[in-house]
Amino acid sequence: MNEKFPEYKGLDLPKVAEEILDYWKKDNTFKKSITTREGNTPFVFFEGPPSANGLPGIHHVMARAIKDIFCRYKTQKGFQVKRKAGWDTHGLPIELGVEKELGITKEDIGTKITVEEYNAACKKAVMRYTGIWNDLTEKMGYWVDMSDPYITYEPKYMESVWWLLKQIYNKNLLYKGYTIQPYSPKAGTGLSSHELNQPGTYQDVTDTTVVA
Repeated sequence: MNEKFPEYKGLDLPKVAEEILDYWKKDNTFKKSITTREGNTPFVFFEGPPSANGLPGIHHVMARAIKDIFCRYKTQKGFQVKRKAGWDTHGLPIELGVEKELGITKEDIGTKITVEEYNAACKKAVMRYTGIWNDLTEKMGYWVDMSDPYITYEPKYMESVWWLLKQIYNKNLLYKGYTIQPYSPKAGTGLSSHELNQPGTYQDVTDTTVVA
């Protein structure tokens, strides 16, 4: 029996994972990986934030595994890697989902429901599955600071983005151009390529033409 490392007669991967995660939690290993490198060259990592209005999928696990490799490598090379978690809270799917739940349209905002009530409903919906996301984050061994995430609906974040755009504008790095933009009359906004790939976007329809 090796006194330094545990030995297993049969390989029970869930059990091994549970033991390792439990050790990391008791030892506070993630926090130590940062505090023991105080003063070292920083390697800045802000996670490209997921949206917690939907459940995580296997593609999120794959992407996070790749991100984690770089952070762990830099940590092993002596860098101080503070890993900042975040939540993406903007997007048309969130608005449409809330409107469907409430049984309203864009025209009803300000009449049947106040703007403040609508915003509150969107904020609640977009953070609906944070508990499940945090549980997955911990179980897959993905080290990221979930205690103090950046959230894109917070004024501090939005104002930082506007400030950056102002700096870009002042340096004459913004330009005005024209392009064909898909538009949704119902949503009252242009549509991104991502939104055009949502389920149900394209449908086969039968219509009457002028020569029928």
